[in-house]
Amino acid sequence: MHGLAKAEAAYSRGDYPTALRHFVPLANAGNIAAMVGLGEMYEDGRGVLQDYAEAVKWYREAAGQGDARAQYGLGRMYENGWGVPQDDGEAVKWFRKAADQGNGNAQYNLGVMHLSGRGVPQNDGEAVRWFRNAADQGDATAQNNLGGLIQRGLGAPQDHAEAARWYRKAADQGFPGAQYNLGIAYANGLGVAQDHSEAVKWFRKAAYQDFPGAQYNLGLIYGAGRGAPQDLVQAHKWFNLAASHYPASDAEERDLATKHRDLIAARMTLAQVGEAEKLAGEWTRTK
Repeated sequence: MHGLAKAEAAYSRGDYPTALRHFVPLANAGNIAAMVGLGEMYEDGRGVLQDYAEAVKWYREAAGQGDARAQYGLGRMYENGWGVPQDDGEAVKWFRKAADQGNGNAQYNLGVMHLSGRGVPQNDGEAVRWFRNAADQGDATAQNNLGGLIQRGLGAPQDHAEAARWYRKAADQGFPGAQYNLGIAYANGLGVAQDHSEAVKWFRKAAYQDFPGAQYNLGLIYGAGRGAPQDLVQAHKWFNLAASHYPASDAEERDLATKHRDLIAARMTLAQVGEAEKLAGEWTRTK
């Protein structure tokens, strides 16, 4: 096994001192893959003290020689202001170089930059284009984002069926946001035949990953008995969990979940409320 293979094998198994020992002489001798490996180690602080400036040094050396992974890494450093002044324009420049070579991560990030108008003029069509490229390579986040844009007719003709297909691709990879979106599609018959049981199935998958929107919808389902047998204890539990998992930035949604939990509690006995709170507590402790 030659030096680079030894370094990469050590890195993969988490033996960072050994990886570093092999990467350093190779990188100093001009090996591009070793340069990128060192850049990643310094960026993440694996086997070395985290040093963004050192990461930038190695990424820049390899990126200048056309390495897509290094170009993506350098773009990420500019995007976040790690080891260099924060500069969205420079981030876009390096993401584009990597994306044009087929780097899926860079394609996704370029989609985000176009969607938000960071470093480039805001352009939904370009966001769709780059998300689609990344999605075609199996990036679940890109697939979910692409589905969302197509569902709303942003940057592409509105097509609920195509949106649902992209949600499913991401959902099948376990991406909770897509599982939630697919649940919404089944609950409302958007691009798929309306099927409340399927909606419950997908909401449950996302809820088990603590996705609050899915937990909230399960509360609605169990409270109304639509798609699952009515169960006030389960409804209270899911509303309670949703309220606890919505971030502070989603205060309105959190307050709505709390309101629904309290409305359900008014229809329950004290024993039922106690059981629901116990289930929610057990859920939280096992996470």
